[in-house]
Amino acid sequence: MGIEEITGRIARDLEHLKQYTATPGNGCTRLPFTKEAREAVNYLKELMTEAGLEVSEDAAGNVIGVLKGEDSEAPSVLMGSHYDSVVNGGDYDGIGGVICAIEVARQLKDAGLVPKRNFVVVGFCDEEGMRFCTGYFGSGAMLGNRDVAYTKRFADTSGITVYDAMKEYGLDPEKIKDAAWKEGSIGHFLEVHIEQGPVLDAEGFDLGLVDCIVGIQRYMVTVHGRADHAGTTPMDMRMDAVDAATKVISKIGDWAREKADGSVATVGYINTVPGGMNIVAEEVQFTVDIRSRNNDNINDIANRIKCALEREVKMYGGSFEMDNKLTITPVQLSEEMLDIMEEECKVRGYTYKRLPSGAGHDALEIGQVIPTVMLFVPSLEGRSHCPVEFTKYSEFAKAAVVMEKLTKDLLMR
Repeated sequence: MGIEEITGRIARDLEHLKQYTATPGNGCTRLPFTKEAREAVNYLKELMTEAGLEVSEDAAGNVIGVLKGEDSEAPSVLMGSHYDSVVNGGDYDGIGGVICAIEVARQLKDAGLVPKRNFVVVGFCDEEGMRFCTGYFGSGAMLGNRDVAYTKRFADTSGITVYDAMKEYGLDPEKIKDAAWKEGSIGHFLEVHIEQGPVLDAEGFDLGLVDCIVGIQRYMVTVHGRADHAGTTPMDMRMDAVDAATKVISKIGDWAREKADGSVATVGYINTVPGGMNIVAEEVQFTVDIRSRNNDNINDIANRIKCALEREVKMYGGSFEMDNKLTITPVQLSEEMLDIMEEECKVRGYTYKRLPSGAGHDALEIGQVIPTVMLFVPSLEGRSHCPVEFTKYSEFAKAAVVMEKLTKDLLMR
């Protein structure tokens, strides 16, 4: 199979998927358990069927295609990524990896390979966590880390819980545990993804061999004060939630910079209640996203935030909650699989670089318990999570052929 034909198939599929967005002309908005998600899943099912896979959708909304091996009880080789997006995101984040996994299945079918174990292609539901402020829903469910209580705990900005959204989508949240795979049934996990950063593009590398994925902690912080008149309430008699919250927020970035090892911390959302120009705010909500390849650094920054909140809020007699939404520790990826991909890059003359991932991926959730590897393709100027996100289809094709070599090696053991 020539690289040009592979490039053409990937281009056709990703171009087609661009239409499944809630914001046409302004990037990809494909949130979980929506009409756009259903349309994308239906198309992925068609592609998987054409590739000769046995297709199903599990209780968590993951779409799965299986190339049967001689021994279906042997640990499977799993490859895929997510099909959801952020709001006004790009057309390649996540979904490019799903299409590359389907392309690997096509290559195996074209070669007439009868594997010794199952090859499983998966499109994960809700990796981003954009709608419900969570993340890794589908991959977590496959590992048995999501239950009915989880689906009832989290809700979107309209108050719709994961539980209710799943029911509206046509799934039964009471059966979420059915999505879990038996321990030991997955032997390896592989994921292709856009870099979402500038390194590969700026330095001119074809591919990135990911050796580590940073850990992540996410919080929703709520600071409670008291609403008062902005003109008649003296400064020393206020319970101003904004005053307290912003004193803490202003320090968070500096605490991450002090680590000097690539640790990052982001406040991406702030909301004040009641939100009037002439009203002292009675409540502030803000999110915190902390990431590092060193888990001690994540914990230290989170602890500093909590201590600062206790100090600032105590000064004016208010209160606060710091609700943990996500905790995932850093993961080192498989050195063995990295070596196999590196050798294939050399054989094909592809330039490459080993690098960490500063973004979280389904590989981060799965890599906690299963040997995992990731392969990055360049992102033009490092742009991602925005409409201008772009990766050449030929670069996805290079990733697909390198992954095909690794997949074949694992399947024939």
